[in-house]
Amino acid sequence: MKNQMAIFIRDNQDEILGKWQELMKNDSEELFFQVISQAVIVKTSREFSELMISNLVENENNYEYRLNEFTNKVVRFGWSILFIMKAINHFANVVFEMLEEKEIITEQNTKEYISIFSNWITPMRNGIVEKHEEKWELTFKLQKNVLQELSASLIPVFDKISVMPLVGSIDTERAKLIMENLLEGVVKHRAEVVLLDITGVPVVDTMVAHHIIQAADAVRLVGAKCMVVGIRPEIAHTMVDLGVDIKGFTTTSTLQRGVEQALALTNRKIVEVKEV
Repeated sequence: MKNQMAIFIRDNQDEILGKWQELMKNDSEELFFQVISQAVIVKTSREFSELMISNLVENENNYEYRLNEFTNKVVRFGWSILFIMKAINHFANVVFEMLEEKEIITEQNTKEYISIFSNWITPMRNGIVEKHEEKWELTFKLQKNVLQELSASLIPVFDKISVMPLVGSIDTERAKLIMENLLEGVVKHRAEVVLLDITGVPVVDTMVAHHIIQAADAVRLVGAKCMVVGIRPEIAHTMVDLGVDIKGFTTTSTLQRGVEQALALTNRKIVEVKEV
C-alpha cells in the first residue's frame, strides 16, 4: 500500500505541489516563497516531493542521501524547524485529501491509511529535525570560527602603529583569543601604539568593558600605548552608567581620529601635498 501511495504521489505530483505551495504561502511568515525565484521554488519543491516519496518506497537506498542533500539546501535557505514541520504536514494533508477525493481512501480503509501516514510522517519529522540541527550546529561553529579569525587580527597600518578591528559579540573565549593575538602582534610588528576599534561591537556590557580594559592594560605591560576607537555615543553612555574606568587609555569616536592621534604620539602627522 505504501508503494501504491508513492506511485500516486508521483503521478499527481504537479497537482499536489501546486496545492502544497499555496498552503505554504498562505500559512507561513517565512520569506522563501516571497523572495526566491520561481525556478528555484519549483526545483526545491520537487526535491522535497521526491524526498517524501523516497521515504514511502521500501528498500529505498537513496533516502539518506536525499535527506542530507535536502537538509543542506534548506539550511542555506534559512528554513526554520517550524517551517519544515509545516511543509511536511501540509504535504501529507494534501495527499490524504486527494486520496479521499479519488476514493482511494474509503470508510473501510481509513484506519489503515491513518496508520500508514503516521508511520510515514513521524520518521520524516524526526529525521529532518535531527539533520537540520546537525547542519545548523556545524554552520554556527564554522561562522564563529571565521568571525574569530577575521576579527581578532592586529593589522599594521603605519610604522609603529597597528589596529585591531573587533566585530561581533565578545565572550570570554573570544576575549582570550583577542588578548593572545594582540600581544603577539604588538611584539611581531614592534607597535608603539595600538588602536582597538570597537565600531563593530554591537553591545558593550560590564563583561565586554572588562575585557577591553584588560586588553589595554596588557598592551601597556609590553611597552605600547593603547587607544580605544569607534566609541559611539550610546556605548559611551553605557560605559559611564556602568562606571567603567577609562582613564588609563585614550578614546576617540572614530578610527580616523584615532589614527591622527596615534601619528601625533609617534611624532608624525598627515600633511596635504600641494601640486607643483
